[in-house]
Amino acid sequence: MSKKTLRVVMPQWQGGNNFHYYFGAQLLAWLAPEGDGDTIEVPISVAPTNDQQEEGIVAKQQVLKQVRETKEKIEKRSPDQVVVLDGDCSVELAPFAYLAEKYKEDLAILWIDAHPDVMVKDEWKNYHAMVLASLVGEGDPDFAQVSNTSVDPSHVVFAGIDDQAEMERAVYQKHAFKNVPTADFDMSSEKVIDLLRKTGASKVAVHFDLDALDTNEFKGQGAARPDLFGEHYKKTYPGASIASVVRLIQDTAKEFDLVGMGITEHFPADAIILADMLKELPLIGGD
Repeated sequence: MSKKTLRVVMPQWQGGNNFHYYFGAQLLAWLAPEGDGDTIEVPISVAPTNDQQEEGIVAKQQVLKQVRETKEKIEKRSPDQVVVLDGDCSVELAPFAYLAEKYKEDLAILWIDAHPDVMVKDEWKNYHAMVLASLVGEGDPDFAQVSNTSVDPSHVVFAGIDDQAEMERAVYQKHAFKNVPTADFDMSSEKVIDLLRKTGASKVAVHFDLDALDTNEFKGQGAARPDLFGEHYKKTYPGASIASVVRLIQDTAKEFDLVGMGITEHFPADAIILADMLKELPLIGGD
């Protein structure tokens, strides 16, 4: 029996408090090949957040509203597989919560990212850095309750975290998550695959934050912005090659039933700069 796949375009930006993720998600959806299943686009507010915090989280109620609406839309279609072309990382809450409820203990999550996204509001103010904490039942209770089934922390495998400080967060330490640094999957996927095998799950959802990629090879991420790139590269790690991440996801799909895939935090800096320039030109955007 063929599996029902749903593609979700969710240009949510408030979780990262950066409106450019709105455009980044739409461009990502335009660039992606057409899928075989249905596609839905979730309406996202463009109203500014003004950095206003609600119970320690910027734009908390707006993000919650959008996440809940997304989950309802996914549940209504009841897919077997979900592909999400995303804005900031917070958009993974709804699709992964749906998959956790559907597959329960048979689901593992591969989180390919330079950051674990398990912060709580005492550590950070923007929700995109807290989303995985919510999925494992930690952090702000309103977000944690979006899912009726918490993901077993032992079923989460990280790949691409190279900064030791990122692994010192309270939730990360509490659950002793497993991480495979970039250098350890550069030539082979085996270490990651072995950790996924040990979860005992047959199904995997993959979160892929584009900031896991080497900024010298891929500039479509926030850290590669022209105004940040030099300083960023002095204090962070280079990241993974595109080839190694593609191979890792392909190898995961060969051994497990891949039921979820999310691409997050596309920040097309050159296109954004070009769009701003075009607005200023006579006959095109200016007066």
